[in-house]
Amino acid sequence: MLDPEKARAASQLLVGHWDKGTRLHAIPEELRPQTRIEGYAIQSHVMDHSASPLFGWKIAATSLAGQRHINVDGPMAGRLLAEKAVEIGGAVSLATSRMRVAEIEFAFRFGRRLPPRSAPYDIAEVMDAVATVHPAIEIPDSRYDDFCAVGAPQLIADNACANLFVIGEAVEDDWRDVDLAQHPVGAFVSGKSEHNGTGAAVLGDPRIALAWIVNELSGLGIALQPGQVVITGTCVTPISVEAGDEVTGDLGRFGRVSVSFV
Repeated sequence: MLDPEKARAASQLLVGHWDKGTRLHAIPEELRPQTRIEGYAIQSHVMDHSASPLFGWKIAATSLAGQRHINVDGPMAGRLLAEKAVEIGGAVSLATSRMRVAEIEFAFRFGRRLPPRSAPYDIAEVMDAVATVHPAIEIPDSRYDDFCAVGAPQLIADNACANLFVIGEAVEDDWRDVDLAQHPVGAFVSGKSEHNGTGAAVLGDPRIALAWIVNELSGLGIALQPGQVVITGTCVTPISVEAGDEVTGDLGRFGRVSVSFV
């Protein structure tokens, strides 16, 4: 297991690159995580640099295509930091962005705590703990020169590519009986392009993804807390963006959300 001081040093290195907008080839070998558990140990120290409570969580690589693209064998959890939240319709700078993509997602805000336990949570238990559902846009990024080459432990250490995000207004309609897997999701890029998908792009169903992250965190001894938000992964192929673009995500009865890029 990676020494705790080395885990902290690896996190400080990554956070320093985020703060400066610079990149690195890989975490130095003497600090490099070899397992997912070591990656999560490094990731946990990102909260050492945040002045606010944890906003929530994201799930990366929730499609087979996404997993193949970044050469990982399954999804990964990352922390959403409150200072990275962007207001609805806000503007995001691409000046230091490596990925330059926007992703349209379902967001779930929890109404009660789900503590760690030995038995896995099932989907019904997890959904019962959800208070509200929202449309969301994620703008992920990485500090690695080639994020497709470093592997899952280092990607997890770099907060599973978590960066900026927009959370839309809560759904007012009754949503609990909606088939999220079949629900259509659209995206529009300021008159340039249209993109379509469904909730099935997210591990087959966003509810499956939500149960996955609850159990992933439970295995790490981490509880989902009331008020925390989970974004479950993109329902459309990640959308390439450039300065001047405005992206709108349309989740139908689940609302719309937008962000622009400068």
